Order: sequence, then structure tokens, then C-alpha cells
Amino acid sequence: MTAPTPAPAPTATPGLPAARIAPPALINAEVADDSLAIVLREVLGGIVAVIRKDLLVEWRARAQIVALLGFAAVVLLLFSFAVGPDSVTLAAHAGGYLWLALLLASTLLLARSLQTEVESGALESLLLAPVRAPSIFYGKAVANTILLGLVSVVALPLDLAITGATVISPGPLLGILALGAAGIAAPGTFYAALTARVAGKQLLLPLLLFPLIVPALLAAVKSTTLTMTGDPMGQLPSWIALLVAFDLIYWSLCGLLFERVIET
Repeated sequence: MTAPTPAPAPTATPGLPAARIAPPALINAEVADDSLAIVLREVLGGIVAVIRKDLLVEWRARAQIVALLGFAAVVLLLFSFAVGPDSVTLAAHAGGYLWLALLLASTLLLARSLQTEVESGALESLLLAPVRAPSIFYGKAVANTILLGLVSVVALPLDLAITGATVISPGPLLGILALGAAGIAAPGTFYAALTARVAGKQLLLPLLLFPLIVPALLAAVKSTTLTMTGDPMGQLPSWIALLVAFDLIYWSLCGLLFERVIET
């Protein structure tokens, strides 16, 4: 019995390069990269769509934004009345007054995060839309951050006028206002979704939110005060780093848990 003749090895056609077959591992890696790119495009597209929707809704209801700014101004005036004509004390605590006014005003803004969707019955439609839950959260959180930043920019000159404080480092102060607004907006959006279907959400939201954001609020107050009174000990970078750390924690954990909260 003769052994079977082995198949001839493939030969390259003259004038044409030999065909190359990519290894399976390389093909799987390319497919995974394409899938990841598609997911990222979907998530980012959803975030942008939610931001545009929320900002458009707030723009159409501009009277509510004006009321929010007026509320923050009234809170600052009440603090000045409580302290009295002591200009030194007012200037020393100007950062604290500013952030307390923003914190109280944020409860009115955050309570409306999902109010439109819940009252119109559009929340279920939003969940059925081809938008991922993290896109909904981050879109609403970014929109709330923008609105809180707007309130802070308007409230800052009024706070300086009432307390007589001056800003020594305006550049870092603007960054601190943005970081502080983000530190309030992320957990505030999360708890707004948690209490959206609850009858007493106006009361529950502050009770849940205020204890959670105490570290970020403390870092924001200290950082803001240092930009107004000076920083001879070089403490400002440490407080800003603490504020950034808490922002990263809030935005990461709330984004991961939002899907479980919104679907319950």
C-alpha cells in the first residue's frame, strides 16, 4: 500500500503578492475595537441629545431660572442680615455664604431634573428609546452642572457686593465654581431620579443629598475662601485636589448605579 500523496503547497501567482491570512487573535481584537467605538459613539450621542433637550426645556421655561437666581440672591441677603454690619466677619465668610446659597438653590433645580418626564409620562418612553441609561444620567448631570454654574457666576458678584470681599485669584475661583457645581449636580441628579416617583420628593431630596455632599461642599468653601482671603500657607492645591477626588467618585458611582435606580 502506497502512502497518500501530500497536497501541494500553495504557490504564489507570478506577478501577484501572496495572500495573507490574519491570525484569529488579530481579527477578534479588531472586532472588539469596532464594537467599543460603536458603543462610545452611542453613549456620547445620547449624552449630547439629553443635554440639548434639558437645556432647551429650561430655556423655554426661563421664568424658573430667573426665580432660581432670585432665590439665591435672597439667601445671600438673609445671611448678611443675620450677621449684621460686621464687615470683617462678612468678608471672612463670603465663600461659605456663596456655597450655602448655591446649595439651597440647587434643590429647586435638581428637583426638576426628571419632573417633566414623570409628569408627562415620558420617562418610560425615554427608557425605551435607543439611549443607554448612563447617557441619560451624564446628560442630565452635565446640564445641571451648566445651570448651577450659571447661577454661581451670577451670584458671585452679588456675594462680593454684600460681603465686601475681594477676589485675589480669579482664575482658580472659576475652576472651583465649576468643580463645586459638578460635585452638587452628580449626586443631586442621582437622588432626583431616586425620588422622582415619590410624593414627598421636595423633602426627601435635601435629606438624602446634603449629608452626602458635605466633603465636597467643605472643600469648595475652603477653596473659595482661600481665593478671596489669600493663601499664605499654600493650602489651595490640596483643597482643589480633594474636590476633584470627590467629583470623580460621585460621577463614577452615580453613573454606574443610575440604571438600577431609574428602572425600579
